[in-house]
Amino acid sequence: MKRWLPLLLLTVAAAPGGPRVPILSPERIKADVHTLSADDFHGRGPTQPGEAVTLDFLDKRFAALGLKPAGDAGYRQTVPLLRWTREAARLDLAIGGATRALTPGVEVAVSSRIVGTTTLAQAPVVFVGYGVVEPRLGYDPYRGLDVRGKVVVALAGDPDVEAGRDLGFGGRATSPASRTKLAEAQKRGAAAFFQIHDTFPSSYPWLQLAKGDAVPGYALDTGTVPPAFGIRGTLRNDIGVAMLRQGGLDYAAAKRAAQAADFRGVALAGVTLSGTVQTSLDRAVSHNVVAILPGSDPAAGSILYGAHWDAYGENDFDPPADRIRNGAIDNGTGTATLLEIARTFAAAPRTRRSIVFALWTAEEKGLLGASWYADHPALPLATTAAQFNLDPHVVLGRTRDLELIGVGRTPLEADLARVAATQGLRIVPEENTEAGWYYRSDHFAFAQKGVPGVYFRAGRDLVDGGMAAGERKRARYNAQCYHQTCDEYDPRWDMTGAAQEGSVAYALGREIANGRNWPGWNATEPFAAERAKTDAARR
Repeated sequence: MKRWLPLLLLTVAAAPGGPRVPILSPERIKADVHTLSADDFHGRGPTQPGEAVTLDFLDKRFAALGLKPAGDAGYRQTVPLLRWTREAARLDLAIGGATRALTPGVEVAVSSRIVGTTTLAQAPVVFVGYGVVEPRLGYDPYRGLDVRGKVVVALAGDPDVEAGRDLGFGGRATSPASRTKLAEAQKRGAAAFFQIHDTFPSSYPWLQLAKGDAVPGYALDTGTVPPAFGIRGTLRNDIGVAMLRQGGLDYAAAKRAAQAADFRGVALAGVTLSGTVQTSLDRAVSHNVVAILPGSDPAAGSILYGAHWDAYGENDFDPPADRIRNGAIDNGTGTATLLEIARTFAAAPRTRRSIVFALWTAEEKGLLGASWYADHPALPLATTAAQFNLDPHVVLGRTRDLELIGVGRTPLEADLARVAATQGLRIVPEENTEAGWYYRSDHFAFAQKGVPGVYFRAGRDLVDGGMAAGERKRARYNAQCYHQTCDEYDPRWDMTGAAQEGSVAYALGREIANGRNWPGWNATEPFAAERAKTDAARR
């Protein structure tokens, strides 16, 4: 609760009279979303035909604004990738002597990063609760358990996501520890790892995983192929529940038991998994698009605006009626908003600090484009004063608030609330903390390098319909169209919410770009130590 109090106090400070007319143009944002999500862009899939069309459009837009190219070939920064493609998969689940085939893309999402054929032969199954190991809190569900050559099955989320109280992992908010489950199983010699899908802690319905089952996996190509782990994936909830039941465990009771620090994993007697997954590996290349608006003082540092241009592309495994996942909202909207911010800066008086505008590739593959840039920046990260991430997730009309993702991390939040108030907007904490958005978008690659920033988006308290209307729009999109073929442009859209979000990002960024102070992190943030390593560069 300590994180939330300063922001909650600030939310009452919004200027009276309701939201102002945004600085940015909703109409121009809408026009660019329309273009970026057209079928001609083939869903903007990295390494697919749509990438060339997208890059050409973005190059021309930056050039028309007179921005300085900051890639290794014009505006384009090469991002080398490894790509794993699942060629075939079969899984057979035996429960109490009865065997059934699990259909990939229906009952299970499965992959492997071992090149060639990976095989399971009646491998025993072990349940490890949430699968999170946290010595600081005494959590180790592998305590006394031998999982070598076995299939590890874990719950979604971390121990306190549904506990109703903070057990040390951040309460309902997803913790970084929940992203280490696969590595913990791999470290202990497991043959396979599966998570049981659950919509609440996962923040998305089974549909999202099922329809992405055959999407290739990617990683940055740093010259060597990382150590491979075998079969991994996610089980549809009813499949996982049936496996636990055979092992004598009730699903709801098992979730409660696994919240305790002394929980120990158990073998699921009478449950085995067999099957094969065939995987190929090749190397591919994608690109970030990076431009700079030089500041008046080259020694003053810079600020960074980023958005990912990629979506899920055009795929043979989608139904023939529509094989293009256009990504109009995710992230055509963020890309278009960044272009409008760049246009506004280019038309305004020059700022003291330089401004970097970057459009990332492969965010949907694991923040890969942003992570590559973070290791190969156009301007030093040590003197990047702040970063802003445009990844709004849903199209909303005029709103009364902005939703801050990751509350209580930086003093910049007070500046954000102050600037938002001048535009008649209040800042509210993110509602769905279990979704773990702070760790799922490109700003996180820079936070890990110590660069402070704020990630926010249009809130749900709409002028037309209030919270109920905003929540309906969010829930509908999340349940039906997030990462799907129905994420398409709608001419009825009101892009005022995106313009409001972008206007606040522009105004706060302009203030920092003309300033002399260096924003930082709150002392308790782990990113503060990383930033401190480069303090000398900012003196």
